[in-house]
Amino acid sequence: MPETLVYSGPAQLTDPLEGTPLNLGKAVLSPTRTYAPVIREVLAKMRGDIHGMVHCSGGAQTKVLHFIGDLRVIKDNLFPVPSLFAAIQRMSGTNWQEMYKVFNMGHRLEFYVPPARASEIIAISNSFGIDARIIGRVEAAPVKEVVLTSPHGTFTYN
Repeated sequence: MPETLVYSGPAQLTDPLEGTPLNLGKAVLSPTRTYAPVIREVLAKMRGDIHGMVHCSGGAQTKVLHFIGDLRVIKDNLFPVPSLFAAIQRMSGTNWQEMYKVFNMGHRLEFYVPPARASEIIAISNSFGIDARIIGRVEAAPVKEVVLTSPHGTFTYN
């Protein structure tokens, strides 16, 4: 392979990742925390109230589109973008709409439940040291779509 194709980019794996104690290589290779204990407890306590559950890897913030009919999923209270994804966006120049379509952006698991059950899921998640929040809502719509509002813009996917 030609040497010019081995690597291209503005960073080295040993460069520090801004806002973290990690370098870029360790951040990229660090293991993802499992949600299995949270899922197990949520299912045990409220299986009948769960209308959907989406792991946002491999489809990111638009993955839910594969599982809904004529509904609008509004995501307007997402977590802040982790430093690693901000670095990927900055170095690649990828637009934010594409970033939310390709990467989970630090938001990896969604439960679709009646609003009255959300606080219980948040408490369960917090009991395992995992931050959780209500990130949006679902409403009827003429076509399926995700409307995502972030500090980087409002994006509609369908």
